[in-house]
Amino acid sequence: MRKSIIGAALAISVIAAPAAYAGNIVETAQEAGVFNTLIAAASAAGLAGALADGENLTVFAPTDEAFAALPEGTVEMLLKPENKQKLADILSYHVLPSKVTSSDLPAGTNDVATLKKGGDETVTVKVMGGKVMIDEATVVTADVMADNGVIHIIDKVMLPSD
Repeated sequence: MRKSIIGAALAISVIAAPAAYAGNIVETAQEAGVFNTLIAAASAAGLAGALADGENLTVFAPTDEAFAALPEGTVEMLLKPENKQKLADILSYHVLPSKVTSSDLPAGTNDVATLKKGGDETVTVKVMGGKVMIDEATVVTADVMADNGVIHIIDKVMLPSD
C-alpha cells in the first residue's frame, strides 16, 4: 500500500506528463521539447552518447526553465570548452546508475548514489507529504519512460558540492 501512495503522490505534477516515447533517454528528452539546454549541455560535456547508449539509467532532468533560473551567465560559462569537466560533474550528479521509478521510492529520506565521481557522490531523496525532493529540487513529473531508463522532471538544476 505504501508504494501505491507514493506512486499516487508522484502522479501529481506541475508540468503535464509527456507521453512515454519509444526511444532512448536523449531521444525522449528531445521529443518532450523542454530539455533543449540539458541536451546541449550533455553534448558539450561529452555525455549525450552515454545517456543514449547506457542501460537502466535514471535522469533527474531540469527543464529549460530550471536552467534559465540559474544566475545570469552560468549556463554560458559552463558550456565553454575549458569547463567541460565541471559541466560533466554537474550533469552526472543528475544521473543514477540504475532505473528507479516512483514506485521504487520508499517514504522518508534516503541518500542515493549518482554517477558523479563513479558513485561516490550521493543525492538526498525525500518522499514526504505528497512531494518528492531531490536535494533542493522538486520532482514535478515522474516516470517519463525511455527505452534505456526513466526521466524524472525536476524544477531546479542541482549543483553538487565541489
